[in-house]
Amino acid sequence: MAEKEMIRLLIVTGLSGAGKTQAIRSLEDLGFFCVDNLPPLLIPKITELCQQSGGKVKRVALVMDVRGSLLFGSLDEELRKLSQQGIRYEILFLEASDAVLVRRYKESRRQHPLEEDGSILEAISAERERLQELRGAANIILDTTEMTVHDLKKSLTEKFADPEQGTLFSINMVSFGYKYGIPLDADLVMDVRFLPNPNYVEELKNHTGLDQRVVEYIFSYKETEDFLRLYGDLLSFVMPFYIREGKTRLVVAIGCTGGHHRSVALAEFLAARLRPDYQVQVHHRDISRGKAAERK
Repeated sequence: MAEKEMIRLLIVTGLSGAGKTQAIRSLEDLGFFCVDNLPPLLIPKITELCQQSGGKVKRVALVMDVRGSLLFGSLDEELRKLSQQGIRYEILFLEASDAVLVRRYKESRRQHPLEEDGSILEAISAERERLQELRGAANIILDTTEMTVHDLKKSLTEKFADPEQGTLFSINMVSFGYKYGIPLDADLVMDVRFLPNPNYVEELKNHTGLDQRVVEYIFSYKETEDFLRLYGDLLSFVMPFYIREGKTRLVVAIGCTGGHHRSVALAEFLAARLRPDYQVQVHHRDISRGKAAERK
């Protein structure tokens, strides 16, 4: 049997409509292995599988609430078993005001799990009473009454981000050719077709922006130097604000006519500029299309 690994186990619970679905999505982005609406009786099996994963699963978030009906009542007993086995866990409890919960249910047009006669307020009250003891045992209580989705994600990131992973924000720098269309997943798009085109230089046209000769040609023009300074400053300026808004991944697309020369060289340069501060990947989408398929 594989050696058991220590895991960080987070029990996510709370009032229906308080944001557990959004919370679990945020926790997935933070690297948690997440299971929604898990019957408490399955906690031992999940923890056992994670402990035997060889270190591949170190952080687990399990969402359990009154949707589990009668099965939810066994949660206290299963948590006691975890303590007896020496398995540490935390409880995250989400709540919100009655008025906000009612509004959210009306907007979503979903029925409260405890709603039987059409009274949402009575269902919320019954749920509060049923969860009172669990709330008292919670390590972290988040009131999402005044929170936006971004606020909730930011709060969870502050509390549960793994410091060993560093920043989870990553940038995908994509070069492309306009003749093949703009990347569908692009967040920022920059057109660099205003720069001198190596395609019209006979000795350069069949090479790409990865070739040093092509790079030297493009960078020999003052407009290239000015553009890279200004656009590089803009990217450096906006990145912290995307992170503040809860972005974990940003796609920056740089386009020229065919995606072989200018966009490739500039994407490489901008990626190198941003790498000291962020995780940056580069993808040259159209570099192998057309005649200019050779690489350095």
